[in-house]
Amino acid sequence: MIRFDQVGVVYHGAREPVLRGVDLHIPEGELCLVVGRTGSGKSTLLGAVNGLVPHFTGGTLSGRVTVDGRDTAHHPPRELADVVGVVGQDPVAGFTTDTVEEELAYAMEQLAVPPDVMRKRVEETLDLLGLADLRHRALHELSGGQQQRVAIGSVLTAHPRVLVLDEPTSALDPTAAEEVLAAITRLVHDLGVTVLLAEHRLERVVQYADRVVYLPGDGTVRDGPPAEVFATTAIAPPVVRLGRLAGWQPLPLSVRDARRAAAPLRERLAGLPVPPVRRTPVPGARLLDAQRVVVKHGRTVAVREVSLSLTAGQVTALMGRNGSGKSSLLWALQGSGARRGGTVRVDGRDPGKVSAAEARRLVGLVPQTPTDLLYLETVDAEIAQADRESATGLAARGLLDALAPGIPGGLHPRDLSEGQQLALVLAVQLAAAPPVVLLDEPTRGLDYPAKDSLVGVVDRLAAEGRTVVVATHDVEFAAAAADRVVVMAEGEIVADGPTPAVITASPTFAPQTAKILAPHPYLTVPQLTRALPNPAPTRPEATP
Repeated sequence: MIRFDQVGVVYHGAREPVLRGVDLHIPEGELCLVVGRTGSGKSTLLGAVNGLVPHFTGGTLSGRVTVDGRDTAHHPPRELADVVGVVGQDPVAGFTTDTVEEELAYAMEQLAVPPDVMRKRVEETLDLLGLADLRHRALHELSGGQQQRVAIGSVLTAHPRVLVLDEPTSALDPTAAEEVLAAITRLVHDLGVTVLLAEHRLERVVQYADRVVYLPGDGTVRDGPPAEVFATTAIAPPVVRLGRLAGWQPLPLSVRDARRAAAPLRERLAGLPVPPVRRTPVPGARLLDAQRVVVKHGRTVAVREVSLSLTAGQVTALMGRNGSGKSSLLWALQGSGARRGGTVRVDGRDPGKVSAAEARRLVGLVPQTPTDLLYLETVDAEIAQADRESATGLAARGLLDALAPGIPGGLHPRDLSEGQQLALVLAVQLAAAPPVVLLDEPTRGLDYPAKDSLVGVVDRLAAEGRTVVVATHDVEFAAAAADRVVVMAEGEIVADGPTPAVITASPTFAPQTAKILAPHPYLTVPQLTRALPNPAPTRPEATP
């Protein structure tokens, strides 16, 4: 179905090719998981499948890419739309109509599909993806999981034989992610659709993959069965890392398989002391006190009389399904969001009733899309502006180098990777030295090593006496980074307590290690490594 023959891609001005000598054959009806570090070339590989590379992105493509017998060098994306459907990271950005039914029909209208055929395909897609009850709903009223299913449906109605998905679960809570992945798996098994899926949160998807395509970062590509490829990759989900640590063969790819193999390990852990996941926070002074906060968007109540206190040195994970009110609460705490009721106090002042500059010195907020706060032409210009506005004496450049060393000052912020953009915005915000730092979904687009680095950043902020709140759907990150977990539902706090107690109380929020080793109270693989006196030798990882 998809064939790469000695494919290489070089972008204008680049010293090295993004892809080189790629030979790859993906047969019909396979779910192929594309894996690699940020910047390793995953998006380029996906873009080459429907001709976006090089017709839209530019650059030079060598070799040959064929999809269902069509050479993408001679067929631009519009001529492949009936064969390849593409769904990007942000489904809302791709919507062109107002309601679910209209969006499902739009692609067929562009392909001049007869009206009677269109109607039939819309009905089939509504049933296939469980959207029938939502057919007349406005797209902006849907949850993140529902929007993602509509985005998939909007390309499926054209009956493509190949579906390309870029980070389809990055913005979704665990339950919504399961819904989307169940729909994708059904397409593969029931309809024989070939799916290429790139995802950083491998723990969500690896058990569904028929094949893994691994990009180590040097332009080459390696593919094969998931257990075989993950035996030596530089990145791997927790279940695989745990299997490597324990020396299990073959490597498990699901919690079910891992639990079956883990009985001897659980016996070995009996009676051993359990080390902490991270440093034990020292109780500090109360830095933020919010009482009965109410946020409304039109007639929708997003936050319902929430009270929350944050203390120095503490890292809090704010969790809950899409639409539960997490982002609305963060913006209300920062002072920029519309607050219809309640009070917020930081150092005796209300961030919503002081100047913007003073509010930044009280509460720093990094939004879901960091680039929303980047508006100048170069990294150096952003740094200089932050230094002028901070008036604290802290150099934003030093903060940036501590977070992400080596970023050239002359680069445009939009040319940075997502991890580098996050680091730049965080440095800009921290230059004002706020005691309260709020991060909204900071792990979107970050690979495992980048998330490990972010855990270190959060730890340093807490060690400096700040309080950090991270709104996240990433249960593995929450387990590694947070002292406390607050769970929201329908604008209210429904759970609040120490991380181990809250996240292990529900299968939805439990990390893979906890599920595999229960009833032992382990949350992460590094924690287990410290507990075992003689871990099994593991096979060396390939260097990226």
